Amino acid sequence: MNIKKYMDLVKFSHTIFSIPFILIAMIVAANGWFGWKLLLLGLLAAVSARNFAMAVNRYVDRDIDKKNPRTQNRVSVTGEVSENEIKLFILANALIFIGVAYMINELAFKLSIPVLIILGGYSYFKRFSEFAHIILGISLGLAPIAGAVAVMGTIPCWSVFLAFGVMFWVAGFDVLYSLQDMEFDKEEGLYSIPAKIGEEGALFISKMFHIFAVIFWALFVAYAHLGFFAWLAVIFAAGMLYYEQKLVDRDFKNIPKAFFDVNGYLGIIFLILIIIDRIIK
Repeated sequence: MNIKKYMDLVKFSHTIFSIPFILIAMIVAANGWFGWKLLLLGLLAAVSARNFAMAVNRYVDRDIDKKNPRTQNRVSVTGEVSENEIKLFILANALIFIGVAYMINELAFKLSIPVLIILGGYSYFKRFSEFAHIILGISLGLAPIAGAVAVMGTIPCWSVFLAFGVMFWVAGFDVLYSLQDMEFDKEEGLYSIPAKIGEEGALFISKMFHIFAVIFWALFVAYAHLGFFAWLAVIFAAGMLYYEQKLVDRDFKNIPKAFFDVNGYLGIIFLILIIIDRIIK
């Protein structure tokens, strides 16, 4: 098996967006260290869920990606990964996710199939609704709720606020990312906020989404009764999102940098500050 082609299929490096927030939720739920077993199971769940979602997206979007100059070199389009290989990859990751959920606890297992339905459903939304950005946000926003469920077996209020923060954060940067395909989406009759309302409107919506993200992250810190470094994490995130918006405002060529670099650092540093906050509690 050529591992590299599957990593290219699902853009494995982008897993960095969801993993920090599932770990943040687990740390807060456990009020510190939650154990090696849950760490391994949590990471397996996060990776398999994202692999499933991305592989479904690549499989469903094959016809669209063939026409788009930005995506026509994807391994799902070139045939480096065949349709049958993608199907097997989707099935394998779905089974891994369900199996891991079963090993975690009863609630995680009960939620596993509904979660997979949401993750797989995102790929179809761009064909009929501009809410595709929000659905992507919900998909990643499920990560912190899953983290809390893994440790506590329940869904605490603070995890919902953390999830809403992630949802608006992801939706905001997905709107920015979609600016690259605005004209293509219009030509193909696809639904996205940039294609619907244009550049200026999309930039405004993205900014509003990121403001909501910061507000919900602040509510998370308040309701979880966290300390100084957690508040510092929210302030840092606000600064990073402001910088991201400025990058894209300045030049759309900065979108890849804003998408991966800025958002990648945001999640990692947010996690580090939460760890520090729990260490010195």
